[in-house]
Amino acid sequence: MTDRAETIPRGLGRMIRILVVDDHPVFREGTAALLAREPDLVVVGVAADLDVARAFLLPDPPPDVVLLDVRLGDENGLAIVGELAARTAVVILTAYDYPQYVHAAIRLGAAGFVGKSAPTEELLRAVRQAAAGGLAFDRRRLAGEPVDLTIREAQIVRLLAAGSSNDEIGLALGITTKSVESALGRIFTRTSTRSRTELAVRAVQEGWLDVPARGSGAT
Repeated sequence: MTDRAETIPRGLGRMIRILVVDDHPVFREGTAALLAREPDLVVVGVAADLDVARAFLLPDPPPDVVLLDVRLGDENGLAIVGELAARTAVVILTAYDYPQYVHAAIRLGAAGFVGKSAPTEELLRAVRQAAAGGLAFDRRRLAGEPVDLTIREAQIVRLLAAGSSNDEIGLALGITTKSVESALGRIFTRTSTRSRTELAVRAVQEGWLDVPARGSGAT
């Protein structure tokens, strides 16, 4: 299956129309094939990037549900959740099952969150609940504590992860080295990290910088 629209079979009653957005061809096509086996589901298209996903929102009506991965190559699926959610139900489908992704999905207006390792039944249930106007969030995921960074904190952590010193971070952001040190101290305390290296590694591995920052840009 390529990035294209599919015709809804006639005579099957109300079908749930689904768009699958994922940059991994095997997973994208496999998910589409799995969904297509269900009598009440039809995959109207697949997309590997955000531009193609947006194009599927233009027709009226748009898909009933968009299954959206978080990491799409160099793109961030969370960046489009609010835009998509204004027209359709969005269910995040990702291999990165981090608390901050779940809480960000809720904050941005998604209707559900499913891990890629979840049983097929969980995915199908989430699709149907979202299409019916409900929410599909596992309470166990909601129990986790998210790492929410302000805009300025995210800028600092991104530069730190890129290998910049405190002096270089301050120069890049137009703030003092002391302000950088103070901000990092607060982040260390809040995230229970003990060193710059641990902070950088966790930020990258757990996707802290993928989540849209909340709050002001002030340190």
